[in-house]
Amino acid sequence: MHDQPKYIPLRQSPFFGDDRSARPLVAGTVARGQLREDTLLYTGKVNGADAVTFPFPIDERVMARGQDRFNIYCSPCHGRTGHGDGMIVRRGFRRPPSYHEDRLRSAPAGHFFDVMTNGFGAMPDYAAQVSAPDRWAIVAYVRALQLSEHATLADVPPDRRQELNR
Repeated sequence: MHDQPKYIPLRQSPFFGDDRSARPLVAGTVARGQLREDTLLYTGKVNGADAVTFPFPIDERVMARGQDRFNIYCSPCHGRTGHGDGMIVRRGFRRPPSYHEDRLRSAPAGHFFDVMTNGFGAMPDYAAQVSAPDRWAIVAYVRALQLSEHATLADVPPDRRQELNR
């Protein structure tokens, strides 16, 4: 059992003519689950510019997922309300900008997706931790946070206004 016939990656092997144990990939090979044909979904861009639309419909389920992922990954720095007052900031780390600044309220949705994917400034990238659909769900939730700060009574559906007086 100690001496098994096997190929050890990146070691020399006399079996193949090029003396390599690792075989080169076939041209055009894509790993299972890694085909990224939907540019909007995986990059947040349309024709090279940040997208203003979402790659899928935003419903209650997506918003709940976005809130859940935001609370896990984003709130330690950005705070639960998006003001940039998370626990990490209270411990002395650099304060991120508030999502409620005019500059970020007018930023396209693809901007937030790109920042989560690639990082920006002191913010690291989260592409490895958060899947692309979850990053879009977080963007939708951030938009809801932004709307909640500047909402008026006219933004509430008439049949739900009575709930505000409780």
